[in-house]
Formats: sequence, structure tokens, C-alpha cells
Amino acid sequence: MMTDEPSVPPVAESDAAAAPQMGRRALMLGAAGASAVMSVRPALAQTAASISTCQIQVPDAARAGNYIAPDGKVVPAGTKGAFPAAGRPFTGEEVKRALNGGTLPGTEWERSRAYTNYIRRLQQGTSGFTCFASLQMPRA
Repeated sequence: MMTDEPSVPPVAESDAAAAPQMGRRALMLGAAGASAVMSVRPALAQTAASISTCQIQVPDAARAGNYIAPDGKVVPAGTKGAFPAAGRPFTGEEVKRALNGGTLPGTEWERSRAYTNYIRRLQQGTSGFTCFASLQMPRA
């Protein structure tokens, strides 16, 4: 004989005993997630504030005296078509504007483009990387 009701497998005693434990585990995970959200929000606020004050030197101090090629690579001083080091570090806000289509202060378009290409190539462990990475973080 067929019925229209879907068949439900019988619940084993071990499954019934595990249900309260699973509920407690879900509550703990939810509490942990909520505390993570609460601790991330202040960090994002700090990041937003640090963007305006962090600085990126082009090139970093370890490669001072070198030039920056149009593609952002560091090349020896005097390389044809490359640009001398920036006279001062750029703030995160200045870099952010340049990355969004503007130019870095005190530079013409080509030089600004070379410098922003250098900044895009920054690697972890390089001076200025943390500032650049903070520019890439989405804002809440």
C-alpha cells in the first residue's frame, strides 16, 4: 500500500542523544562568529584611519638610488625611459587617488603611472606593502 506521506527513517537512540550536543555546538559557533564580527569592525575603522597616514616610498629605502621603469620595475639609475626616485613618500590617500585614475602629487601622468605600477608590484616584506594592502581591503 502506498501513501502520499514521505517516508521518514526512524531516529536511532544515538542520533536522538546527539541532537542536544549538536545544538550546543551550533550555539557556540554562532557566539564565536559574533565575537569575530565585533572585533573586525574596530580593525576596519583603524584601517580606514591608517590609510590616510601610512606612507609608501618609491622605491623603498633598500633600493634607494635606483630608477623606476614605466612598467614599475626597479632599474639602475640613468636607465633610459625610467624615472628617478620620488622626492618624498606618498600617503595612502594620495596613492588611492592615483590608483583610481588620478596622478600622484608633484608628478606628470607618465611618472605617476610608473610609480603606481611600482606600488602594485610591492611584495610582502617590502617597505610600503602593508600600506598598499590596506588600500585593497573592502570597506564596510
